[in-house]
Amino acid sequence: MKLDVNSNGYTFIFAAVLVILVAAMLSIAATSLKTKQDMNVEMEKKQNILMSLGMTVTRDEAEELYGSIIQEEIVLLNGVPQEGGVGAFEIDMAEELKKGVSERNLPLYVASFEGTTSYIVPLRGKGLWGPIWGYVALEADLSTVKGATFGHKTETPGLGAEISTPIFQDQFAQKRIMEDGKFVSIEVRKGDANGDHQVNGISGGTITSVGVDDMLKDCLKGYTSYFDLKKGEQKAVEEPVLEETIPQDSTSVVDEKLAIL
Repeated sequence: MKLDVNSNGYTFIFAAVLVILVAAMLSIAATSLKTKQDMNVEMEKKQNILMSLGMTVTRDEAEELYGSIIQEEIVLLNGVPQEGGVGAFEIDMAEELKKGVSERNLPLYVASFEGTTSYIVPLRGKGLWGPIWGYVALEADLSTVKGATFGHKTETPGLGAEISTPIFQDQFAQKRIMEDGKFVSIEVRKGDANGDHQVNGISGGTITSVGVDDMLKDCLKGYTSYFDLKKGEQKAVEEPVLEETIPQDSTSVVDEKLAIL
């Protein structure tokens, strides 16, 4: 039976076969590239973590250096480190932030860089058009920011997208998330930032700036109980142990009494 190439039936069959072939080719391509795509995502994540420390590294350099700089990957639940389960690097922050603060499994990265210890906190929030994210590295005092890096998916170029540029990120260095022992976060202001707890937002990118402000508060507060615990441990180590001694004048009195006897 010969098909009429001008008939509707032939057109339908041809379109169906073409769709099936294209779908099969796309599926094969996606499957074959998945491993490479996952590797690129992992390398980019490592790059961003290290860049929060103030490092300038490529993806390949980050892959090479990550293991020597990141000393621990910790998962926290209610401020308590967890054993077993999903590793810190594999945690999906987008899923965890859907839970209540007390139910979140929070990843924390402990780094040794330039002779000091830093604690790196991952962030996730909402911008104007889509998700925004970042990493904040805290110095050993668990309050002072060593560095920060931010990223986005669909923020407006020249406006909200500026959160991923040094002019915005560099403001965070040496800012503090604690005041008088209490968590205050870092406020993103509309051009009038002042003091240790504020930075300037993006001009013309108000909604994205508000998103960063909310992201910092929402994500960082989940770590405060662990930070308090670590500070207590640090204080205990730093406090000197007083040795029990006999005053010199007391020794003299004892010697005098023995001489009389």
